[in-house]
Amino acid sequence: MSTVEFNQLLLNNTEFLKPFAVTLTRDNEAAKDLLQETMYRALANQEKYNVGTNIKAWLYTIMRNIFINNYRRKAKQATILDSTPNEFLINQSQTAVANEAITGINLKEVQKAIYGLPEIFRNPFLLYFDGYKYHEIADMLGEPLGTIKSRIHFARKLLKTQIQRY
Repeated sequence: MSTVEFNQLLLNNTEFLKPFAVTLTRDNEAAKDLLQETMYRALANQEKYNVGTNIKAWLYTIMRNIFINNYRRKAKQATILDSTPNEFLINQSQTAVANEAITGINLKEVQKAIYGLPEIFRNPFLLYFDGYKYHEIADMLGEPLGTIKSRIHFARKLLKTQIQRY
């Protein structure tokens, strides 16, 4: 297929893409940008189009993928950037001092609670606490993965009820 024929085919199918772009973006200006980006990508990837296949489906797929990639990019940027003001830290001259005695007491209390758990819960929990993954623990103990997950969950619940925060 020649470039002129391909361009004409794209122009004939542009009208079908506009409502789809508006549906995805829910904004006319963003829909125009999405449509323009779709046409650019279609022209740039002309050699990937198989003559005789459904051009509308090909264009819809390109548009959907561009929209999804942009959405994910925006979501990632929104979670990475922290736009909250940090002015409260500017004039803070107080320093916090850790209280080693209370930390030691709390640690002893936690260890006592862990070793007070029934063995069926304690072993998977200690392995998980040491950094093993669920499937590794299941392999080590010869138990199903779901069983290991539930035992660790119940161990956490028991520890939560036993350990009291100050």
